[in-house]
Amino acid sequence: MIWGATFLVVQNALSVSGPLFFVGLRFGTAALAMALVAAPVLRGLTWLEMKAGVMIGTAIFFGYTLQTYGLQYIPSSKSAFITALYVPFVPLLQWLVLKKPPGVMAWTGIAFAFVGLALLAGPDGTAVGFGPGELLTLLSAVAISAEIILIGGFAGKVDARRVTVVQLAVTSVLAFGLMAPLGEPLPEPSWLLVLSGAGLGLASAGIQLAMNWAQRTVSPTRATLIYAGEPVWAGIVGRMVGERLPAAALVGAALIIAGVIVSEMKLPRRIKSRQSASA
Repeated sequence: MIWGATFLVVQNALSVSGPLFFVGLRFGTAALAMALVAAPVLRGLTWLEMKAGVMIGTAIFFGYTLQTYGLQYIPSSKSAFITALYVPFVPLLQWLVLKKPPGVMAWTGIAFAFVGLALLAGPDGTAVGFGPGELLTLLSAVAISAEIILIGGFAGKVDARRVTVVQLAVTSVLAFGLMAPLGEPLPEPSWLLVLSGAGLGLASAGIQLAMNWAQRTVSPTRATLIYAGEPVWAGIVGRMVGERLPAAALVGAALIIAGVIVSEMKLPRRIKSRQSASA
């Protein structure tokens, strides 16, 4: 629920801040909060954990910076549904990078998600089309799926608390560091900016801690089903403040959620055994 509500908060904060400064503030606050939590174990930081944090942090930077730029052009609810495509994107990236082809259910979920994207991204929900907001958000979903793969690749080899501090700090440093080269000015002091950045930073740290704690006892598939509610809550919050998606876009949003869920499901054992026997 909190995760879904952050899309609207970011969009409102962009009225008083540039995207890079806000991403830097958000993840800098999250890094400081996590550093306080992980203080007892930070001295044991290894080179592998530093490498993992830099790689994951770079992926997070691209994911959330592109998403934040996209929020300048499209409603927060639409951004949330397109961002949810990172789930079916994961098996696609694994196929391209790690040469692991997606299974039947993953392909089915990918098909649902892309049909949903076509409906959701169409102008006024009536035709297939991509504006800058949709394209930037779609690219952010690719970056977030790369983040998921990197986290999985380093899992079990590093201390999650130390790596989380590094990755959040790297995201913040990259965002602040690119402001001058990209010509983004410093924003005027604003309580909306301070409260939004600090609030989202603390929320990001809290969400990360909750995920790390809860997924010790919740299976990845069940966790993904729960996380699929993120854009739904974003849509609810957006509608409460007046955002309206056309009927075709709502169908597209539903197909994306269906794609997220289906891509994480497994074939029944009987069907698997038949497929292996025919092969």
